[in-house]
Parts: sequence; C-alpha cells; structure tokens
Amino acid sequence: MLILSTLGAPERRRLRGRKGRDVREASPTPVPISRATIVRPEPFPDSAAGAAWLSSLRGDADERNAEIDAALRVLNRALHAHRVAKGDGNVRDVSAEQALVVRLGYGSGDDAVEGRYSEAWELPADSGRVKRSMEAPDERFAAVIGAREDTLACEELVLRARLDLDADRPREAALQARVALEALLAELPGLSADRRAELEHDRAGIGNAANAALTGDLAAELERSLRAAVERMESALRARRLSTSSRDG
Repeated sequence: MLILSTLGAPERRRLRGRKGRDVREASPTPVPISRATIVRPEPFPDSAAGAAWLSSLRGDADERNAEIDAALRVLNRALHAHRVAKGDGNVRDVSAEQALVVRLGYGSGDDAVEGRYSEAWELPADSGRVKRSMEAPDERFAAVIGAREDTLACEELVLRARLDLDADRPREAALQARVALEALLAELPGLSADRRAELEHDRAGIGNAANAALTGDLAAELERSLRAAVERMESALRARRLSTSSRDG
C-alpha cells in the first residue's frame, strides 16, 4: 500500500487571484515536501516480529537495499501511472539517493500515515548504496558543459532502458533497448572486435524481446536476455568513459 502526503504546502486560498510582484532580491521560497510511505500488505504478527525485522535490516546491507528497492518500485509504479495519465513526461522516477530522508520502521497503520512509529531507523545520508567508480563524472560534466566533449544519443537511451528495468517495466525497456543498441553500434565505431561481436549478437535477443513487448509481457527467458544485453551496453559505455578520462588525464 502506498500513502502519499504533502508537508509544508502553502494554503490554497493564499494562491488564488495571486498576481506577480516586483522584487529587488531573489530570496529562497519555501517549497512543500512530499512524503511517500510504503506499507507491507501483510502485517507483522506482533511487535517482537517487527523489531526482529528492523534489527535484521540494520545488520544486513543487501537485505536493507532490497527492502528499499521494493518500496521504490511501488512508488515509481505510481509515478509512472501519474505520468501517463497526465501526459507529462517531466514527471520522473525517483531514487533513494534523491530522498531527503529514508526511514525503515514499523508501527500501527494510523501512526505510520502520520509519520509515527513504534520503532524506526533513519538511514545515514551515506548509506553505502553509491558504489565507488574509477570514472570522473564531475570532470566529464565540466567537459560537456564547456563544449570540449559531446554526449552520445545512445548514452541517454541506455539510461532510459536501465530505468525501465529497475522500475519493473520490461516491455518499455525492451523497446527502448532496441533503439539504444542500434545507436550505440553506430556511435561507437572504435569498439573492440570482441565487444562489438557480443553486441551484434545481442541484436537478435533484444529484437525478440521488443517484438514480444508489442503484444504483451515478456517471457522470463527474454527478460533475462534483455537484462544481460543492457548490462553489456552499459559496460561498453563505461569503457568509453574510462578511455576518455584516461586520455584527458
């Protein structure tokens, strides 16, 4: 179950009939905060079970991240529905790293809606989800903004395929991946022979997945093939970024 609430929003009556005004200084304007609470469909049998669950999450990063990822899939499914219903492509999926605060806890349903728990744990800002990388995104950002380096169309397309996969939207991911692969093969002529051969071989699997996506859900085998192909595209792009970073250095 997903519960959405807005905190600190301005009263609507103050916005009615509002006109523009002259300003001499651009001071920050308070903004509302959205809170998403994801509640498990099956309740804990008692408080002891809830405490044991929370204690387990504190001690196991993989289990904790799996719990957070499951909650994000619920939230992003709602955002996807809102995006399509509203016809607004600017409504985007979210990640745990974008949250101001991430809390894990248990309590009664009414209390949870109001942000109260029998017991809860607020994750530290650096919860270990971001992996270290040899890439230098800040340096590349500066190079792109400074027009010293171009971005590739396939980079954005592969990112979109990954977002769809992570949000449990394999049909959309398959259709996105087909275009992403064609763009990647065209835009990276300097791929090694082995890597290009792997990606060329992925054309069939991605094509089959995309064709299946046009008529319904993907079979498990097609989805596994799609995920592997997207990982290979990501690997090719990482290799390119590392190569570019090494040359710049």
